[in-house]
Amino acid sequence: LALSSLSNTLAVNNSGRWWGIINVASSTNLLTDSKNVQLVLDPSLQLLSRKQRKLIRQNPGILHSVSSGLQTAIKECKWQFRNRRWNCPTSQGPNIFGKIVNRGCRETAFIFAITSAGVTHSVARSCSEGSIESCTCDYRRRGPGGPDWHWGGCSDNIDFGRLFGREFVDSSEKGRDLRFLMNLHNNEAGRMTVFSEMRQECKCHGMSGSCTVRTCWMRLPTFRAVGDVLKDRFDGASRVIYGNKGSNRASRVELHHLEPENPAHKPPSPHDLVYFEKSPNFCTYSGKTGMAGTAGRFCNSSSPGLDGCELLCCGRGYRTRTQRVTERCNCTFHWCCHVSCLNCTNTQVLHECL
Repeated sequence: LALSSLSNTLAVNNSGRWWGIINVASSTNLLTDSKNVQLVLDPSLQLLSRKQRKLIRQNPGILHSVSSGLQTAIKECKWQFRNRRWNCPTSQGPNIFGKIVNRGCRETAFIFAITSAGVTHSVARSCSEGSIESCTCDYRRRGPGGPDWHWGGCSDNIDFGRLFGREFVDSSEKGRDLRFLMNLHNNEAGRMTVFSEMRQECKCHGMSGSCTVRTCWMRLPTFRAVGDVLKDRFDGASRVIYGNKGSNRASRVELHHLEPENPAHKPPSPHDLVYFEKSPNFCTYSGKTGMAGTAGRFCNSSSPGLDGCELLCCGRGYRTRTQRVTERCNCTFHWCCHVSCLNCTNTQVLHECL
């Protein structure tokens, strides 16, 4: 996945191999969106699957929505884990999250869930904004609703977002092993989180601003709310094993399933994140496993939590240095129309892991 000054648009197949789409004028692999912007697959990266290419052609305008959703998911992942040893590091190139996506740990589960949620959220919102030709607002909620309100307005089209997300993202997963089941489960958990966090939004009608009658519709949550929920589920993720009912009468879906590693635990719900492998400690650099380590990370010397120097630096200690920072301050608005500010210089004390 390429994030560069060329303002690449992005997309992903969720097996961990990312492809980038670059705004250039000519290629043999040409796609054209509804705005007549030529978008070309970068030949150095893995191309879309045939099904994914078909879905994009069938839904003009959706490519930008997928790209936006993935970028939002990456930013949210980094924010949620900014104070952890694993802080959702990314890099330029086809494997943006690195080798962690090939593991079966909690962090892998979160990556799959948040990226799947990002695509669903962005596509559902784009439908109601009119950015995708093949979908529009969800108008199924119409008519009576309650004693002082009724359905109306433009609901975000979560059903289209979930369906497209399932078709586009899940199509990359192949096989019937534990990793396949885990990835599909976490993809769906991300989509379910977006769906379950939708809320009713209303507008008042009446004389002089009174609220005698309200028109209501369903609105997507902020993506920060989605990230918060998925982060909680990351902390409470279920460790699973490969289950096999062993019955010839069971369907393929029923035959292969996930079971809790501890038989005393209840099976994971569709909303839970699941994993099958213990997480690394993420303390030291390893080129073989792709771990960046925490050396050079800034820590909080007064915090006993995960962002504290003791835990974040893995007991190796830290160095302290000061840094002078000049920022704009004491800004004043002058009519009309400019803002004048002073320059304030402060000294910051920084603690850096050894």
